[in-house]
Amino acid sequence: MLTFSSRRVTKRATNKQKNTRPSSFVQVSPRQEPCFYSTVPPQPVPPLTQTLQGYLRALEPLLPPEEINHTRRMVQEFGRPGGLGQQLQEGLERRARLTKNWVSDLWVQWAYLESRQPLAVHSNPAISLPRRDYNDWRSQLLFASKLIAAVLDFRAKVNSGQLPVEYMRGKPLCMELYPLLFSSSRIPGPKHDYVAHYSNSRRSPTHITVVRNYQFFQLEVYNSDGSRMTESQIHSQLHRIRSQSWKTDKEPMGILTSEHRHTWGEAYNRLLKVDKLNQESVRMIETGLFSLCLDSPVMRISDEKYASRKAAQILHGGGTYSNSGNRWFDKTLQFVVGEDGSWGLLYEQATAEGPPIANLLHHILEYCETPDPKRAPLVPLPMPKKLYFHIDRDIKRDIEQAKQNLDILINDLDVHVFNFKRFGKELPKKHSLSPNSFIQVALQLSYYRVHSEVCPACDIASQRMFRGGRTEYIRSPTNQALKFILAFDDRTVSREAKLELLREAVDAYSELTAQALRGHGIDRHLLGLKLQAIEEGLSIPKIFMDTAYGLATHWKLRTGQVPTNTDSVMCFGPLVPDGYAVCYNPQADHVHFAVTAFNCCEETNAETMARTLKETLCDLQELLQPTV
Repeated sequence: MLTFSSRRVTKRATNKQKNTRPSSFVQVSPRQEPCFYSTVPPQPVPPLTQTLQGYLRALEPLLPPEEINHTRRMVQEFGRPGGLGQQLQEGLERRARLTKNWVSDLWVQWAYLESRQPLAVHSNPAISLPRRDYNDWRSQLLFASKLIAAVLDFRAKVNSGQLPVEYMRGKPLCMELYPLLFSSSRIPGPKHDYVAHYSNSRRSPTHITVVRNYQFFQLEVYNSDGSRMTESQIHSQLHRIRSQSWKTDKEPMGILTSEHRHTWGEAYNRLLKVDKLNQESVRMIETGLFSLCLDSPVMRISDEKYASRKAAQILHGGGTYSNSGNRWFDKTLQFVVGEDGSWGLLYEQATAEGPPIANLLHHILEYCETPDPKRAPLVPLPMPKKLYFHIDRDIKRDIEQAKQNLDILINDLDVHVFNFKRFGKELPKKHSLSPNSFIQVALQLSYYRVHSEVCPACDIASQRMFRGGRTEYIRSPTNQALKFILAFDDRTVSREAKLELLREAVDAYSELTAQALRGHGIDRHLLGLKLQAIEEGLSIPKIFMDTAYGLATHWKLRTGQVPTNTDSVMCFGPLVPDGYAVCYNPQADHVHFAVTAFNCCEETNAETMARTLKETLCDLQELLQPTV
């Protein structure tokens, strides 16, 4: 699931500006304060009646009146005084008093760790950054050295408490995810996974893992005195790794991590049981601060399709004959640097989230603009340690099966990345419309134009203004959006009426966003009530067994705003087989989009959706600024 709607991070905002920013804006305080958590308030449990009313309103655009009436009676029974809903609500309120955050652990366990789908495509988001200006392996290693030094510099700020606290709408955000980004990994299990964090162990790891041509290396990035290695030291070590990693018949061990979680969990246990060599190699990957993937060039067919191929390459490696063997999908942070100048980041969501990742990337980009002031000390460096695996017949079979399954998944995913250049976020802002809400309404209209219906859609709002907060859904369509959609292509409706309906639709979505940012979204609350019933040993309440709930949570449109200070784009797979995923990065005068869909579904088509979205945005521009 997505992941996130990353909020723009900047250091230039003043206190006066804080109160005038749109709801999707996150800023970094210019004050050098240590990370803190205690001053961030606890996340509230929304009032039960408010959530149930919001749930019914969310169903109205999606269901016919007779089905709504059936569900309304069920919801009223659930929410009556002294009823089951009130009992479960009291359980959640009790949980809120006794825990740091009443919903985050439940959410992570249910949405991520208990999900059995492969992490590749289905879960891990990828961010593709603008191509660097080089096309050879020497420049690849130079940039990779700079990137490693930048990430280590960022980690130093986190560990020393020098990372500026982020603010949103003038309120501080919980920063506790930052230390967890490093030396952490997801561990597969037969029924559910868990996340292991090694940064707080007695001997904190001092290495990263580098993978090239499917071969993994342990690279120490700190000197014996505890100082960080310089860029030139790292660069010389990467040269050594390259000289040891020519293409051979080595098995692509990383492919195993792309499997169905139950399948990988069984293979993981077999791998560790073979001998201590495998245990040590796997542990080095899992405990490393992060991973660096040195990829071979992306196959370039045309400039038009290069952006899509580049994003797909970061997301899944391009297949078993390309760079997919260079991934370890369980690792929290994987940086990808291609020989052709492509680069980006792949992250695992049980620990990592959009806003901290966006902040990290912002730091990397700033760091890369500065020269390395440190000279390499004249001390001999230990040879990077190559990680070996003993592969028996069973593991060989597991790898072959994983290769087949990953190639099937990759071939099934259609990725379409484009840069919409007609306008950016300044256009809706000029008309006093929220850019994110404007794009969300455009997405719903585009979906309707393709499929002649509206669908359940989710965007993500951060909950980091609360202690231990993670995310909440902003769901659409609204009643106001449906009215606008039905009127927009109706020639009998005047332009003035359409403009008013557009404004009402955008404002309605902005209000849902504001509710979510106050901790009053409906979806995490509904999930909490359902899981509370299970925890108390009760039958799952009828409202969650209702077909309406199944329809309302079948997210055919998975969306995410990922604003950054550069022309990057996020990419991820749809949540459901017959759905889309649309991620966008709005800049002042253009917007980057990534649209994905599965080829196995005859009804969906990423290219058609992308083309329709472009046309819809142009039509909305014409509505706001008619040329005639």
